[in-house]
Amino acid sequence: MDVNKSRRDFLKKMSAASLSAAATTIPGFSFLSSCSPEVQKIASTADTVILLWMAGGMAHTETFDPKAYVPFEKGVESKRVLSTFPKKPTVVDDLYFSEGLESIGGVMDKGAIIRSYKSADLGHILHTRHQYHWHTCYEPPQSVQAPHIGSWIAKELGPANPVIPPFIAMGQRFTMGESEELKAFHSAGFLGTEYGPFLIPDPSSGLESVRPPKGMSLKRFEARYKLYKELANKSEVMEQASDYQRESLMRSMEQSYRLLNSPEAKVFDLSEEPKDVYDTYNTGRFGLGCLLAKRLAQNGGRFISVSTEYEPFLGWDTHENGHTRLIKMKQLIDKPIAQLVNDLDESGHLDRTLIILASEFSRDAIMEGRPGKKVKNQVNQPDIIRKEKHYGMHRHFTDGSSILMWGGGVKKGLVYGKTADERPCSSIENPVVIDQVHQSIYHALGIHPETHYEIEGRPFYTTPDGKGQPILDLFGNPMKSSKENIA
Repeated sequence: MDVNKSRRDFLKKMSAASLSAAATTIPGFSFLSSCSPEVQKIASTADTVILLWMAGGMAHTETFDPKAYVPFEKGVESKRVLSTFPKKPTVVDDLYFSEGLESIGGVMDKGAIIRSYKSADLGHILHTRHQYHWHTCYEPPQSVQAPHIGSWIAKELGPANPVIPPFIAMGQRFTMGESEELKAFHSAGFLGTEYGPFLIPDPSSGLESVRPPKGMSLKRFEARYKLYKELANKSEVMEQASDYQRESLMRSMEQSYRLLNSPEAKVFDLSEEPKDVYDTYNTGRFGLGCLLAKRLAQNGGRFISVSTEYEPFLGWDTHENGHTRLIKMKQLIDKPIAQLVNDLDESGHLDRTLIILASEFSRDAIMEGRPGKKVKNQVNQPDIIRKEKHYGMHRHFTDGSSILMWGGGVKKGLVYGKTADERPCSSIENPVVIDQVHQSIYHALGIHPETHYEIEGRPFYTTPDGKGQPILDLFGNPMKSSKENIA
């Protein structure tokens, strides 16, 4: 085993967003909270957020908003195909999901679905541009690095447990295509490194993220850690950073070091779970990420992101073989997500934990973009389907998408918004945009919409210009369902 390499990897994790984040800030900028103390506080309904990120563009008509089912047969017209899976009933009356998501359908009496999310018009469609926009609420590029929503939450609320990092991101590696673009929004930006994500690419190795490499004693690691701090503080990057960013990085390293020596480090050890529970979650890295998210939410996690991982042309990025790929993707997410909701509910944590399932945009077999805003086609979809690889939703569609929410004060059994039943399957009732999603999350956490900081002499809000409004209809008394829970 390469101990030096392992040590370097661990130290990178300790500094979360890395030294380069400090260099993105103009030295000496003013950094002032401008949310007036006289502003009336919002009563929170949640303390913790778990974001289940379906990276790559999850087709709403193939998952949580099924339309007319057209089975595969050679010679079928592409324009006829709206859904390649039959719809199945959920636990909520008149709410149907696509086949293969029955377990998630069985917990919808504990949550709500938004069926009318509209992604922004960002020109030529690139996954990482839309992912940047979803996670930060700001369209790239910006003159300053916009913070991830998890960083805003970490900054405003601080850690729920002083030892557990307030923002933990799981499942996304940065060793494949578009890695730099993915790193761009996995950052606290001007808020400081201490509020950036603690990255765990593989949740099954989560414990290795919070302990020294094998073969290195704690005493030796402490000596290495002190040396690393000295080197980091004298680096060229740190010399260009502001005092605030330098201090923030040092605090980030101290926080991670405290976790290393804390009993809370056991939270990251999935082997402590009973075998039957572990096996239910173990559909792969995403499923085990849901298991670790459960353990973190029960032990003081603040913002936890679990990604199916974006890797070009894999996962939800179905440029061909859409139907067969989605069979596997549903198997990856269905049982772990349902188990996560049920486990948090049974332990009493769901009431104060807001779980969100979302993707950057949807897909359609025919249209690229949205009606009236078409962009260059990136997929060759024949008019007549003769091969099964062309059966499924391949093109990027930004005019309708689904978002699921559970816990954290969200109404139970709620269906909000609607898309058309015929192509184009666009949002036609209560359309939702990203600043509403972000502000709804902040609303649940009690973070005021006027929250902003003064950067380069101008205010920088949690949503652009502070205009985001929460969807208040999402919150309130539970709605009733007459059906029994579907297994």
